[in-house]
Amino acid sequence: MAAEWRTTFNKDVVIDLVSYRRFGHNEMDEPMFTQPLMYKQIHRQEHVLKKYSDKLIVEGVVTLQEFEEEVAKYDKICEEAYTSSKDEKILHIRHWLDSPWPDFFTTDGEPKSMSYVPTGLDEEVLQHIGQTASSVPLEDFKIHPGVSRILRGRADLVKNRQMDWALGEYMAFGSLLKDDIHVRLSGQDVERGTFSHRHHVLHDQEVDKRICVPMNHLWANQAPYTVCNSSLSEYGVLGFELGFAMASPNALILWEAQFGDFHNTAQCIIDQFISPGQAKWVRNNGIVLLLPHGMEGMGPEHSLARPERFLQMSKDDPDHFPEFSGDFEVQQLNDCNWIVVNCSTPANYCHVLRRQILLPFRKPSLLRHPDARSSFDDLAKGTKFKRLIPDEGIASQNPAQLRERKQQKMEKDVAIIRLEQISPFPFDLVRAEAEKYANAELVWCQEEHKNMGYYDYVRPRFLTGGGQQEIHLVCGTGPCSCSCYREQVHPPQ
Repeated sequence: MAAEWRTTFNKDVVIDLVSYRRFGHNEMDEPMFTQPLMYKQIHRQEHVLKKYSDKLIVEGVVTLQEFEEEVAKYDKICEEAYTSSKDEKILHIRHWLDSPWPDFFTTDGEPKSMSYVPTGLDEEVLQHIGQTASSVPLEDFKIHPGVSRILRGRADLVKNRQMDWALGEYMAFGSLLKDDIHVRLSGQDVERGTFSHRHHVLHDQEVDKRICVPMNHLWANQAPYTVCNSSLSEYGVLGFELGFAMASPNALILWEAQFGDFHNTAQCIIDQFISPGQAKWVRNNGIVLLLPHGMEGMGPEHSLARPERFLQMSKDDPDHFPEFSGDFEVQQLNDCNWIVVNCSTPANYCHVLRRQILLPFRKPSLLRHPDARSSFDDLAKGTKFKRLIPDEGIASQNPAQLRERKQQKMEKDVAIIRLEQISPFPFDLVRAEAEKYANAELVWCQEEHKNMGYYDYVRPRFLTGGGQQEIHLVCGTGPCSCSCYREQVHPPQ
């Protein structure tokens, strides 16, 4: 009745449903302990199934024999399922995985493939997206002078075959739209970008409410791009986007916290539905959480994305060194509950967003991203996301000569290796780098204090995968409340 009312009159309906539990909230509960009079009433109530079946029989919709046959048929299904549940070989969570996504998994719940194609792009595609991102596709559209300067800056980057953070994101979104992948981005101030860097929605300065979304003018038959500023309710918005991402595996759904730590008021969505989504709810989900920020002196609740919280919930054994068989990277991604990434280049950010769709399965992803520059060469055809970026400086040319020198600051004595994918931990790449610099002191450097950020997560995994070398910590936040000073480790200059 409510659905018919809404369809006919285009008005919302609120259903106020009063109901009761006949047996309490679980098998061990005895509601008579605390609500004796209420449950005496409930026990006198006729069962709903009997009420409904009697009504149908009286109205001649079904016969008593048909009703009894249906009940017997359902009882048989339950009995057979109960018997089968005792056979561990038959009962497997993957058999139930993602039933709303037809043709995405095999009948056993496994991905149809355990590989993905490189995420690089043709030069023509990069140039076309870059030029569109630097222009206003509509005629007689007056934009703000400040936005004009930003677009001119983008055009200069494209001319020099370079990209900044905003352009790297543009490349990822635009290329997916070309391949008929719907892209949806929501969050507080995402249209402009928290740091006024994105400007995916342009506003006419002379015509009220006239807007232009250049991303929707890239290709003739592209998928739609949806970008929308959300209300100040991270809990409500992230819950909505999680459901949106569950509707289809062939859409890139992203939610961005205005500051990385703003996810805290949506923590229950993260804890209850995103982190345990596959194990508890038997659902894959490809939602992406963008958590931009860094330790920039804006106070304790405006400081960072609290990556340690996500890493504590990562399914990744710190004491087990995995076997490298087949496509180890893809197998590891398939086995994890989510992916935690801290990109240091726009190209790698573009690659990881494209990888999110091109993988043969779906996992939630959590991205933090500082600003940087990348060349178009880093997004060329055949390239892909780098889980670890090795050092390419002077020190890497003579790795065997690298010795433990705590006081030296010369470039030839320091090899800087960037861990881009934090979880699942790239044991294979870390092992290779540790063996390459076997004589060097291993130091983990992070912005955050010791009891925040990545240190507690990466340290045991470095010890497991890095040849049991000890790892020291360098905090980049200056004098802090952690134990750094006791270890006589000082912030870098």
